[in-house]
This record gives sequence, structure tokens and C-alpha cells, in this order.
Amino acid sequence: MSELANKSFVDIEVGEEIPRMSFIVTQDHINKYANVSKDFNPLHIDEEFAKKTPFKGTIAHGLMTLAFISQVMTKWQWNGWVYGGSMDVTFISPLRPNETVTIGGKVIEKDEKTSQITVELDVKNTNGNNVVVGKTQFRFD
Repeated sequence: MSELANKSFVDIEVGEEIPRMSFIVTQDHINKYANVSKDFNPLHIDEEFAKKTPFKGTIAHGLMTLAFISQVMTKWQWNGWVYGGSMDVTFISPLRPNETVTIGGKVIEKDEKTSQITVELDVKNTNGNNVVVGKTQFRFD
């Protein structure tokens, strides 16, 4: 991993693009996430079960997708994010094995009174479809 960003509040501008990062999701990654999270829902790990659901196959855990978003935010602006970043998101479509999720965003608000930054997320799968929509926020103390 390259060096983490450490900008000050005054150095961040509205309209600034968050550097994009991509992650390839495999069934092995999903299985490992299930082991770590202790979430063994068959929708994530049992292909035969998952084929019978409306999803027609296994899907990644929602929290796995949020972990990717957190990794992008940490790399972009760790000193604001790790000390109290938050997300307000909606899941739009599932992330499936053998898909790539690409995450970026843009600063849409910078509140001088509260030293809060708001980033609109751009989270897309291999086909360019939204996986998650929403915003992240963090403050400089």
C-alpha cells in the first residue's frame, strides 16, 4: 500500500476526486470473510442454496463492500476517517463472485463551522452498475 494521505482540513476542496481503487471479489474471498465475520448465511457460501434464491447465486456480504469503502477512505484521508468517519449508504445491487468493485467519490461539502467533510460515493461493479450509493462524512478535530 502506498503512503496514506494526511491533508489538513484547509487543503481539501469541494469537487476534489477521491482516488479510485478496485477490488476483485472471488468466492474464496467471500468464504474467508464469512470465517472472519462468523456470518455463515448460505446465501454467501453455499452455491446450491444461493441458486434457488432470487439472487441466483452467491453474493458478497454487505459489510465486506463497506470494508472496501472504508479502505478507500482510509487511504485517501486517514487522519479524518479513522477517528470518526461514518457512512450513510443504500445497497443497490449485490456484489458477486468474480466481479470487480471500483470505488471512488467526490467531496461535495466542506463545513467550515464543524470542520466536516462530506464525500459522495461512486461504487460500481464490473458492468458499471451501482453497488452502493450514498455518502461518507468525517470531521477534523
